[in-house]
Parts: sequence; C-alpha cells; structure tokens
Amino acid sequence: MNSSKRLTLQCAAALAASVLCGGAFAQAKELTFAHQDMLVPLRLVMESGEVEKATGYKINWRMFSGGGDVIRAMASGDVQMGETGSSPLTAAASQGQDIKLFWISADIADAEALVARNGSNISSMKDLAGKKVATPFVSTAHYQLMAGMKMEGVDPKSVNVMNMRPPEIAAAWERGDIDATFIWDPVLSKIKTNGKSIATSGSIGKKGAPTFEGIVVNAKWAAANEPFMIAFVKALNRANDEYKASGKSWTPDSPQTKAMAKWTKANPADVGPAMSLYSFPTMAEQVSPAWLGGGAAKAMANTAVFLKEQGRVQEVKPDYSAFVTTTYVQKAMAK
Repeated sequence: MNSSKRLTLQCAAALAASVLCGGAFAQAKELTFAHQDMLVPLRLVMESGEVEKATGYKINWRMFSGGGDVIRAMASGDVQMGETGSSPLTAAASQGQDIKLFWISADIADAEALVARNGSNISSMKDLAGKKVATPFVSTAHYQLMAGMKMEGVDPKSVNVMNMRPPEIAAAWERGDIDATFIWDPVLSKIKTNGKSIATSGSIGKKGAPTFEGIVVNAKWAAANEPFMIAFVKALNRANDEYKASGKSWTPDSPQTKAMAKWTKANPADVGPAMSLYSFPTMAEQVSPAWLGGGAAKAMANTAVFLKEQGRVQEVKPDYSAFVTTTYVQKAMAK
C-alpha cells in the first residue's frame, strides 16, 4: 500500500473515530428520568425546562405507576435517574443496585393515608381483619400499612392485602371491589369523597416508621455528570422555594397548578390541598442529620427489616449510608 493510500485510510479512520466520539458525547448529554404522579415541586422544573436550558442536556421524562417500576427500569439501564419512595429505594439498595439518593423530594407527612370506604364498618386498624385492602406492594404506603397493623396488634394474615397500582386502585374503588386502601394523591383525593381516613403516613411515622419520597441516580452516571447534578439540585431547590413563597395563593387557574396537574394527571382543584400535606426540606435540611446526613439511611435500615419480613429482600445490610450522598447538595450550596 503506497503512503498516500495509507494516509487516506488513517484520516478516514480518524474521522470515523471522531464522529463516534462525538456521538458518544452527545449521548452522554442525555438522560431518561422516571417520574411518578406525586404532587411535588419537581413538576415545576419539568414544566419550565430550566435544567435543559442551563445544561444543554436532553431529558426524557417518562411516567411510571410506582417506585418498584422505577427501580426496575433503573436496574435495566434504561433509566439513569428517577423518583421513588423510601421502600422501593431500600429494596434496590438491599439488592446491591448501584444507586445514590441525593435529594429528598418530600417528607410524606400526611400525603399518604389509609382510607376506608363509607359503609365498610372500618373505623380503626383493628377493623381491617377480614377486609380487602389495596396498596402498591413494596411502596411506602405498603410499608406503613403493614407497620401500622403491627403496631396495633393486627395479624396481617387476617387481612386480604391486595397488590394494586394507583390507577387500578382508583378503578377498584369505583367498582366497590375493595374496602380500604393505603394510597397517595391524586387517587387519595378522589377516594376521600366516599371514605374516611383511618391513619396517615404522618401518624404512623411519628410512632417509629417514617417514610419519604426521594430522587435517586445511577451512581456512575452521577459521578460522570457532576455539573448536571449540581444544576439539577439548584433547580429543585428553586422550585421548593417558589412553592414555599407562593404555593398557598395558587388557584386552580394558576400556571403552577396547571403545570402540576399536567404532569400528574391530577384535578387542578386537588393540587393545593394535596401539596399542603407534604413537607419539602430546604437544602440545609437536606444535608442535616434528619435526612441525607443520617436520617434517610436509618429509615432505610428500618424499612429493610420490614421488606425481609415480607420476603421482598434476602438480606438487610448493616449500613445504608453508602446509598445516600450529600455531595451534590453541598456543592450546589457552595456555588
């Protein structure tokens, strides 16, 4: 092969490599985010497109029915980041999934509740025996339902606990197929019109079984995309601040309310009342001992014991702090 041909081939190879590298770089500036239907300030970030504008990344927002589905999608590699409750998060961590909790979306407080259908003759946890109670399995609601029954001395074998996703619960409630459900909004607001609250995530949490909603990320992806992570945290905090500053004055016609309803499929009239049931930690609170600085890992450890009792995980890890990080919030606070 003469030198000119060899040079031409080398240039062609170099050009192909540069195209491939360029493609890989472009792909690296894209992620898929698995979201759910909880009414949290993250929806304002989704609607504004502010993170995409600030970082140049393309974000594919994909809606999932529950945290278990989110975790499975992340395990498959199809999703790099997502929001999930503390129970599915703990299940993933217990199974050794390479993820990091980096933001507490919400202290669930009273935003999840056990509601009994009118006429079901259920007025306390003890009345659940012999009844049909629906909840998404491995969710924070499932965890607190079982924890609440245990606290009240109710034999779980005496209750027909049924595994249903939120849309399925709404349909079953309409048909009259279930007596009670432990669930969150937007389904919670709908069923309260024909039922009464027996217990909430807040009331059970105060007895020793707290839960939270969080945002998790593939650990390797986060480390390779730190500037994006910091920008995303800043946007999350901005949305929290917006809600705290003006949320109580939002009406069903407010643009914020419309954005929340759009991304969650909630009734705009339910958005304000539902959001008021949550608590949204500030950045300083995020990194405090109550949350990312220790409390979240402790809550995960307690949740893991429950999941093992339910046969959902094989082992309880001695420490869950390796699955929690304050890094990105701390760096966002420093800039």
